[in-house]
Parts: sequence; structure tokens; C-alpha cells
Amino acid sequence: MSSFKGNALRGTFFLIFGLGWSVKYPLKYLSRKLNADNQASRWIEKLDILEGAAKAFLAVAGMLAEQFVPDGPHMGLYSGGTYSWEKLTNWQYTTMYLFYGLSGIVDVLSYSPLKLSLGLDRLLLSVAMFTEGFLFCFHDYNNTALDQHLHSLLLIAIFGGALCALMEVFLRDHTILEFFRTSFFILQGSWFWQIGFVLSPPWGGPGWDQTDRGNFNFLTMCFFWHYAAALLHCSAMLSNLFTFCCVHRIQISTNGSDMYVSSVGENQNK
Repeated sequence: MSSFKGNALRGTFFLIFGLGWSVKYPLKYLSRKLNADNQASRWIEKLDILEGAAKAFLAVAGMLAEQFVPDGPHMGLYSGGTYSWEKLTNWQYTTMYLFYGLSGIVDVLSYSPLKLSLGLDRLLLSVAMFTEGFLFCFHDYNNTALDQHLHSLLLIAIFGGALCALMEVFLRDHTILEFFRTSFFILQGSWFWQIGFVLSPPWGGPGWDQTDRGNFNFLTMCFFWHYAAALLHCSAMLSNLFTFCCVHRIQISTNGSDMYVSSVGENQNK
């Protein structure tokens, strides 16, 4: 679906996981810093399983939406009557969702008795993002220059996130890589929404002028404004975490000092 609804659906998919990671990874880091007990680790494990199941479910929903919209291919890939391919754009988006669905399945299986190799979940996520990126690289934009420019900018977020996920195969639980992967996912989500508003406004009417070079310049700036907002959001979540850790340490040191003063006073009274 190249309509506004299709772009909004894709944008919502990435925003759900990007915003979810912006909360999950700081909490995971906090539990490690505070030496949380096994109960906290079990909750994080359950959260990972839930995330994988949600990724697989939403990917299947996206595949069905791409196939069975009124003007979709309805699982038809080639028309014998016209001797031509059927709705290849829908099939490309279906393929994108397929690989994210496989990534979700591997996320779930990582905590199953199968005991998959550590890092395989990040590898499949990286493969899904590289697949998405190459699908957009070789997408047919029908000489619509602005459409091609918008998706070329999107490739920065896609391949940036893919490289972060690939590095996480070898550098597990790396806070900086998780931070940037999260920011790239949020950027993807918000930019898909932006693409929908530019090319297929929800209020109807034509999209932005495909030949106006001013639109190219503005949207390039706008893309990096989107990324600045994503970075600010992720930084705010980390700042809240840092503040909590500082307050927690101050409370511990204060309680320790109070206990020391109390013990000294008791010894003097004796």
C-alpha cells in the first residue's frame, strides 16, 4: 500500500518497537547497575518474549493488510490474463513484514528449550533491516523524484539500525548500540508518517509538488529534525535513568551514614 494508511501502518509498526525499546533498555541497564535479583531478570526475559510475539503478530497483520486491501494482489503474484506481475509494491512490503516476522519468531525461540545460539535474535533483526533497505533501494518509483528522495533518506535510518543490530551480535547488551538502534527505529516510524503526509495527504487532494526543488531541500532538513527529536527522546529516557541512579546512590550513602552515626552514638552511651 502506497497510500497514507499504508505508510501510517508501517510507521506505527516501527514506532511501537522504537518507543518500547526506549523504555525497556534503560530499565534493563538499571537492573544491571543496581544488581537486581533474579526476579528482575525473569521479568526482563518475559518482556523479551512478549516483544518477539508482538513483532511476529504485527508482522503477520501487516502482511495480511498489504495483500487483502481492496486494491491489493490477494496473494496473486502473476496474472495469466495480462502476462504481467501483480501489485509488486504490495509484495515488496509483504516481504519486508515477512522478515520482521521471522525475527520475532527467533526472539521467542531464543528463550525456548531449543537454546538457540546467543546473538541469533540480533542477527535476524539485522537481516530483516538489510532486507528492508535493499527492497527500497531497488524499488520502482515510476520517475517520481520526490518519492525516491524521501525513501533515500529513509535508507539512512534503515541501514544505520541494521549495522547497530549486526554489531550487537558480537557486542551483546551494549548500551550505546541499543541507544542508536532505538533512535533509528523511532526515526523510521516518524518518517513513514511524514512520507504519508507528503505523498498521500489524509485530507485528500494531490501530494506535494514532485518538481519543486524547495520541497527536496525542506524535507532533507525535516528528516534530520525527526532524528533530532528521536535522539532527544532517547536521551531524556537515559537522563531520567541517570537521575534515578544518582538519587538511589545518595539514599544508600545517606542511610549508611545514618547507621554509622547511630552505632557511634550507641557506643558512646555505653
